[in-house]
Amino acid sequence: MYDLVEMFESLQGEGRNVGRPCAFVRFAGCNLACPWCDTDVTRRFSASAEEIVAELSGFRARSVILTGGEPTLVADMPELVAALKGAGFWIGVETNGTTAADWLAFVDYVACSPKRGAPIAIAAADEVRVVADSLDVVAFCREVRGRIAATDYYVSPCDRDGEIDFATAKEVIGQLDGWSLSVQLHKLLGFR
Repeated sequence: MYDLVEMFESLQGEGRNVGRPCAFVRFAGCNLACPWCDTDVTRRFSASAEEIVAELSGFRARSVILTGGEPTLVADMPELVAALKGAGFWIGVETNGTTAADWLAFVDYVACSPKRGAPIAIAAADEVRVVADSLDVVAFCREVRGRIAATDYYVSPCDRDGEIDFATAKEVIGQLDGWSLSVQLHKLLGFR
């Protein structure tokens, strides 16, 4: 059984896959406590891999994002990934990168959002997103670029209580080579 917060269908709101129709599976629990986190990761219900696949199969989207919380902390994730693959889903994972889960090699896309002060356990991802909570994040971005191989590197504006700090994100990007802006478009457009 998997401890979950919610399952829903929407559009990917950030990163390279922005605008892609996706089903989201939000897992309960996280090993970090980021001060700007906008996600309640308290367990609301549990479901088996079969129940998750059945729910997602009722959605139109054939892409699924495993998010949280922190999905790499989920012990039985290889079973769910295999079940989703067997049902024909494209699988993306959003992780903080603190756990190098072997099963990440079997998904289609990994978006890593490492945090300052937390360990970085993964060495590769498809995209990296760093939240620009202050100008001090520039040095961290440079460190991340040297530690996580990725195709795309993004700076995301920090959102604190509905106030999105675009100015700091713009300043941070101006000090980095090869980084782009990733806005949480779902917040700006008012969808989940």
